[in-house]
Amino acid sequence: MLLLLRWMRKLIGWADFILFTALLYVLSWVPWRRTYPGMHPVARLFHAWCRSFVRALDIDLRLHQKNRRRLPTRFILIANHPSAFEDIGIPALFDVVSLAKVQVQDWFIVGRITKAAGTLYVDRDDPASRQQAIRTMVEAVKAGHNIALYPEGGCKGRRLFSEFKSGAFEVSIRTGVPIVPVFLHYEAQDDFEWQPPYTLPDKIRHMIGTVNNRANFYVYDPLDPADYEDKYAMKAAAYALYTRWNAQYLE
Repeated sequence: MLLLLRWMRKLIGWADFILFTALLYVLSWVPWRRTYPGMHPVARLFHAWCRSFVRALDIDLRLHQKNRRRLPTRFILIANHPSAFEDIGIPALFDVVSLAKVQVQDWFIVGRITKAAGTLYVDRDDPASRQQAIRTMVEAVKAGHNIALYPEGGCKGRRLFSEFKSGAFEVSIRTGVPIVPVFLHYEAQDDFEWQPPYTLPDKIRHMIGTVNNRANFYVYDPLDPADYEDKYAMKAAAYALYTRWNAQYLE
């Protein structure tokens, strides 16, 4: 009986998500002057759409507030990046504009929605694109937006990658806006980890069928850029924290 109820809930969740997606896709064609991310009507509904996607996947998304100090109203969110799920999990929980790889904007239906929502894009293999992304992020932060990005530079596996990129920390130093670190822990790591040879549809199927759907997002105290000499010192301090959390939650 419980299994039947769970599948009924999944069907209702997918029906809601499909209708919501259709609405946002239609709205994405509405002309709109985009002076900065977040102005398009789709952006106003994007976070609710992400929550609808989470419900459709039937993921038990848990926010753990480990921070001892109140989070700032303006922030740059960083997180480790083991899975594709956080691309919707982060904006489902936080009011942020995300930085994504440039290929996302070409994804069927979803790409157009993310573009209308104000998502920032970067070609990770192009140094000029990375520098342009930093300038765009600085402008977005100065315009009053919170942004989210993954300093590992992509999905690098279930364990913390060997290094962080400097972009998030450069934006923080240049704008004076603190960084909020979030550590992601998927209990069924095989089902959530996104690595070759699996495609995104493969991983969606794995997440839907997982026997453990718990996703834990741990939020910690913000890092104030005023406490660090430069972006490299700030990056080193952040990586040390993530190394500790990697050992705590994943080892």
